[in-house]
Amino acid sequence: QVQLVESGGGLVQPGGSLRLSCAASGNIFNIYVMGWYYQAPGKQRELVATITDGGDTSYPDSVKGRFTISRTNAKNTVYLQMNGLKPEDTAVYYCYAEIGVVLLGTRRRQSYWGQGTQVTVSS
Repeated sequence: QVQLVESGGGLVQPGGSLRLSCAASGNIFNIYVMGWYYQAPGKQRELVATITDGGDTSYPDSVKGRFTISRTNAKNTVYLQMNGLKPEDTAVYYCYAEIGVVLLGTRRRQSYWGQGTQVTVSS
């Protein structure tokens, strides 16, 4: 089975920084895309950043210039460096990955989510 384990959330003051990490483990032959989403109370889950196995990144305008996504392919790990945090960034952050796995002898591309980590930006 594949697992995504996140770490690095917490409480930070406005303008501060946090770095989130997410490590994938299991019977993996490739990780096509890794990314982060966030979900504030009462709101839908929204995209924060994605990165492909080729290193292409994507961000919504709300975080462009403040957040940076990166990955270490050898460690199946993705990072989210968050700078200039604002109170409106407060949310549960979820790691996401599209992973190539072998199921019943067949190679398949499956989507997986982490358990979420709380980020709170407050003075």
